Amino acid sequence: MATSTDIDHVHLARAVELAEQGRGRVSPNPLVGAVVTDPSGRMLGEGFHGEFGGPHAEVVAIDAAGDDLEGATLYVSLEPCCHTGKTPPCTDAIRAAGLGRVVVASDDPSDKASGRGLGILRDEGVRIDVLDPSSDLAHRARLLNQPFRKHARTGRPWVLFKSAMTLDGKVATQAGDSKWISGEESRLLAHRWRSECDAVAVGIGTALADDPQLTARIEGVVRQPRRIVFDSTARLPLDSNLVRAASELPLTVVASRAAPRVAVAGLEAAGVDVVVATGENDSAHVRSGLDQLATAGVSSILLEGGPRLAGSFFDAGEIDEIRLFLAPMVLGGRTARDPLEGEGVDAIADASRALSLTCERVAEDLLISARLREW
Repeated sequence: MATSTDIDHVHLARAVELAEQGRGRVSPNPLVGAVVTDPSGRMLGEGFHGEFGGPHAEVVAIDAAGDDLEGATLYVSLEPCCHTGKTPPCTDAIRAAGLGRVVVASDDPSDKASGRGLGILRDEGVRIDVLDPSSDLAHRARLLNQPFRKHARTGRPWVLFKSAMTLDGKVATQAGDSKWISGEESRLLAHRWRSECDAVAVGIGTALADDPQLTARIEGVVRQPRRIVFDSTARLPLDSNLVRAASELPLTVVASRAAPRVAVAGLEAAGVDVVVATGENDSAHVRSGLDQLATAGVSSILLEGGPRLAGSFFDAGEIDEIRLFLAPMVLGGRTARDPLEGEGVDAIADASRALSLTCERVAEDLLISARLREW
């Protein structure tokens, strides 16, 4: 016979599963799913936060559950909000529905929440149960919202570094050719990641060599990511694919104080948002640029290179997750490029170690995913 703990776990797991359905649609809000049950544990309604500015998961689930909810239980993947934003506080909807219990899978670390909503509900006589933070399910719930959590705690975007390399660890030949190391299915998956992040970032070297579009070219895309080029001297050509599309798709160039005013003015006249990063070295420029991007609403970035920029992000301690496609080919060549450059570390003891590591086949490629930090 199922225990109350088992029932709680089932409904919370469903809430976490539902939350995933909002991915790529709700940023800068977090992913949230919710389930409403009667006092016996029978499911009455469920929902998830489906789009930024739309109703929150708790409200969707309550509306789906019907009118007679006195004493019912709400299971939610993230603690309910208590502040007014695009929508009213979820705590108001919970109290108005007469719910008797709320079970929460993970905390909200933002200043506007961080236990406040749960305190309000407790004061109103609602029973509050929070999942053990060390449990696997609580961990899953936190992983859903790594961009939201990092932004709340550090004021900087969460960064996912993606690259494709050969069996001998190269991302381009000695002559600079890199198309294509990964297979078609791997590239489609990378486009999916673009659609799920707020922004895609490359360095000026990649922008000049490839003249990319940096768009998500797959079916079902709800929004395109902001395109970002780290370009200290504002060299991005006005006739590049990126600049020509700037009036329709947001483009930000992260320049430095060394950028000529004429070049910056030309980019701005073409509809490009130029931010000036400060600092004495590449790592400091990265941190300054990320601070300003976060202020502009960017909470997640897919970093696509090249190796110099990726090395600067790594040296700055701003890569949170790495996804590498390992292709079944060998290039050789002493000057063929590696995925990461930068300063690196001098001692193995100082190396960054992954907190978790997974491997999966993607057609002929092997996808290796590693989380370096969790928030």
